Amino acid sequence: MTSHSEPDSNIVLYDTMQRQKVPFTPTTPGHVGMYLCGPTVYSDAHLGHARKEVAFDVIRRAFMHFGYAVRYVANITDVGHLQDDSDDGEDKIAKRAALERLEPMEVADKYFWSFMDDMAALNILRPSINPRATGHITEQIALIEELIERGHAYESGGSVYFDVRSWPDYGKLSGRKLDDQEEGTREAVRGDKHDARDFALWKNAEGGHLMRWPSPWGIGFPGWHIECSAMSLKYLGEGFDIHGGGLDLEFPHHEAEIAQAEAAGHAFARYWMHNNMLTIGGEKMSKSKGNFTTIADVLSRHDPMVVRFLLVSSHYRSITEFSDAAFESAKNGYRRLSESLHEIERRLSDAPDGEDATLDRKIETHVQAFEAAMRDDFNTPKAVAALFGLSGDMNSALAAGKVGRATLERARDAFHTLGGDVLGLFAGGGAAQEDNSEVVGTLMQLVLKARQNYRLNKQYAESDELRDTLAQVGVTVEDTKDGPRWRR
Repeated sequence: MTSHSEPDSNIVLYDTMQRQKVPFTPTTPGHVGMYLCGPTVYSDAHLGHARKEVAFDVIRRAFMHFGYAVRYVANITDVGHLQDDSDDGEDKIAKRAALERLEPMEVADKYFWSFMDDMAALNILRPSINPRATGHITEQIALIEELIERGHAYESGGSVYFDVRSWPDYGKLSGRKLDDQEEGTREAVRGDKHDARDFALWKNAEGGHLMRWPSPWGIGFPGWHIECSAMSLKYLGEGFDIHGGGLDLEFPHHEAEIAQAEAAGHAFARYWMHNNMLTIGGEKMSKSKGNFTTIADVLSRHDPMVVRFLLVSSHYRSITEFSDAAFESAKNGYRRLSESLHEIERRLSDAPDGEDATLDRKIETHVQAFEAAMRDDFNTPKAVAALFGLSGDMNSALAAGKVGRATLERARDAFHTLGGDVLGLFAGGGAAQEDNSEVVGTLMQLVLKARQNYRLNKQYAESDELRDTLAQVGVTVEDTKDGPRWRR
């Protein structure tokens, strides 16, 4: 089973700007340009990052499955993101650099590679391009100059601000009207601004600031919002397809991105997609509540594929709950699917030639249900349900007797294509794991032979003890008309 040879034209997605599900039509036929707001690399990545990255990784994989070539750009913020997400406080990178007594780029590199390790563990595909804000100062300055020239930005005291009053569309993504936004909200009223709601495009680097570049307005550094406008336009072009990110970025970050790009005369993203947040024990994750958890912490306690399965089991626009009960449910659910796939692959070794037409039709029905779910705003819960349907039918067929090789291969390919390639599950350790599986399989054949000898010699206590010992390590032995079989 392979991905579609021709791009599927029946995909619908929820566009935040239009506040409804709409048909997806790419700017360039057969191609999708996606931009995702990546992390600010000043500390270890947390579960919120995992939620966002897995959600858009699945969306990217789905487009690829449906026949599209995807350019996936995810930025790295390594300058300009201030402590309170506005125009005040210290730069997050610079503050951590001072705390750890490192150069700012040492901090950025340290946490960038830590982030990439976490992403690899969760089986997230590498972006096509991973641009850094510090590597695109020239592009950001050029965009700021365009805004000044068009009368939408002004210089004040070595800093440059976007004049929100000059752009009536400001607020169209979030639905916030400018007059309803109270002055001083999220930031102190600064004397160098024309309006408290104006936001920084370029900040004057005051004495001792570690990150600084020359500009037409003096020594300084870019604002947080301008980087994404500049880099997405550079690598995806005007009117690119999809801009994604967490719901917490809708305002002010994404709102500012749109205003900067469009006020400078550039067509910006055509679709806006936002993933919802996660809760831990029913509460939003935050350091103040003491429930802040890093990805590394979670991966030290749970199989990365169980974590990923938990994330894809809820829709990207729904809130995801992280709790002991949720992880236990995910662990059991993922085990059911993995065991079905393992049993199918194990049965292939001695499967008879041929196929089962009835079972083949059931497999195709589940494949179609999976793909229909993914076409409908990437509905992963329904897609997972289709995989469980496939698992149930295959388990019933295998329990009833032998299944033809062609049908087993069709089921195996469905699991790997849909669950593996699209949802990103079933990732393992490559050749090393395959070698280990072969060793385990050989050892289990010897164990089953020993148990069979016990039974032939009427040593039932020893046979039962062997079976019970295997059960303690998660291996079930079944006696069938074709002989004993085992499964994890």
